[in-house]
Amino acid sequence: MSTMAKDDMLSVSEKGSEKDTAHASIDVQEAGFEAQGIHVPTTGFVAKLWRAVLFIDKFGVEVRGIERVRPEDRSPRSVADLLDSATMWLAANSTISTFSLGTLGPSTFGLGLKESCLAILFFNLLATLPVAYFAVWGPRLGLRQMTISRFSFGYYCAWFPVVLNVIACIGWSTINSIVGGQALRAVSSTHQIPEAAAIVVIALLTATFALFGYRYVHLYERYSFLPVVVIFIISLGLSARYMDSGAFAASGPVEAANILSFGAALVGFGIGWSSLAADYTVNLPEDVSGKAVFWLTYAGLNLPCILIECLGAAEATITRPDWQARYASGGIGGLLAATLSPAKGFGQFLQVLLALSIVGNNIPNMYSFALTFQVLGRRAQLVPRVFLVLLGTVVYIVLAIVGATHFEAWLDTLLVLLSYWLAIFSAILIEEHLIFRGGRWSNYNPDDYNKPQHLPLGAAAAFATGCGIMGAVLGMATQWYVGVLGAKIGDPAFGGDIGFELSCTFSAIVYPIARYIERRFESPARMRTAAEGAAEYAATEKH
Repeated sequence: MSTMAKDDMLSVSEKGSEKDTAHASIDVQEAGFEAQGIHVPTTGFVAKLWRAVLFIDKFGVEVRGIERVRPEDRSPRSVADLLDSATMWLAANSTISTFSLGTLGPSTFGLGLKESCLAILFFNLLATLPVAYFAVWGPRLGLRQMTISRFSFGYYCAWFPVVLNVIACIGWSTINSIVGGQALRAVSSTHQIPEAAAIVVIALLTATFALFGYRYVHLYERYSFLPVVVIFIISLGLSARYMDSGAFAASGPVEAANILSFGAALVGFGIGWSSLAADYTVNLPEDVSGKAVFWLTYAGLNLPCILIECLGAAEATITRPDWQARYASGGIGGLLAATLSPAKGFGQFLQVLLALSIVGNNIPNMYSFALTFQVLGRRAQLVPRVFLVLLGTVVYIVLAIVGATHFEAWLDTLLVLLSYWLAIFSAILIEEHLIFRGGRWSNYNPDDYNKPQHLPLGAAAAFATGCGIMGAVLGMATQWYVGVLGAKIGDPAFGGDIGFELSCTFSAIVYPIARYIERRFESPARMRTAAEGAAEYAATEKH
């Protein structure tokens, strides 16, 4: 045999060996994921997507979706990880979106600065309580927030809150991108970036961190709020002399209606995180202090929400005519650009950083969008998380570009609708935990999250949700519809929004009654405890 022929045979042998090694490496990866409860398909189109995921896994991209994070798979105990419970929400709310919400008090609801600030204080303290409470559920159960909802709504009825949360994540990302695009466009009055290009820039930065997953989301949010807070302080210092605090407005039914309607928008923003809360604490140790997680989350939510929303309300009262003109023509971006304009070129640089602060708010929306989508069923769970992030990004880019001219109307409507369904969602989950599971985590078997036969039927949650929706319809007061009871408050043409109060009350009254009846008819296996699940697993292993 010639030397050339031997070399060719050796080359073929080496290539075959490399291919075998690559396949062996992938098999090892798959075995490791299976051990963590992550199923990797081996056939069909989805299997090809997973091949790509297994390749990028080596670069630190998170592969896990809604699968339970077992106690042994979580991060070691550390102060930094615990503090992430606060910095996560400090960063997510230290953005222009929070500022823009505060401006709605004077600009949309006709409130004075003092009334706006008092409403901001009390409604935020109320709205963020469920978010802080649900954050504790992450380390206790190792499950994502919308997956936890299956233990109240059941496997199939959970699709209702899941679909609403998908819409909310996309909706928030759309609105955030619009306001961020406005802010980038307002940096210069002569060389303005096209709004579509600004939206794409924000979306690409968001996707980068959302794609890499949990660790990188927390890494970004741990520090990103610091420069934003400094910029807002500078904006306050440069604009304070032009603010009009005014006296308290007159009291009466019209003023009360305006407070209630503004409060509904504030609650929609604050409680909006309740459908994502546990997503960002699942890697904490199972026995981490629940009080520490609760209070850190509560503080991390309220400090930026209250202070930055109050700043937004204050700057909406600015009396300087040229700044008001920039606000009228350029929206929130124009207002912030005006307040930073005394700093000249440095102010423009700060405006760019403020515009990019939107990324901190969009990251949790996109990360949780992918996780929420997977709760739609086993087939949805097979789609890799990273590809769902890309899908969501494309969708909200298109919506943001199309809807850029309808920002304030979209914002008010979305916030109010969020306050309705999340009030219902929170009431049902909390009552299920405290009343029917005795407030004890041992009364859950977290490994049953994807087993319909071991989850509630969901009929009680569905009926309570329907009653809650009825309450919302009766009490709502939006630009496109005023409910029968909402019209009784203030001016009948505009009403006062009590939709979230009624939706929460109706569902909270109905759910315990309906759930008691449901439990009389459903199998005890649908309420398995952790001990019962472990006993069945041990018996299966023995055989």
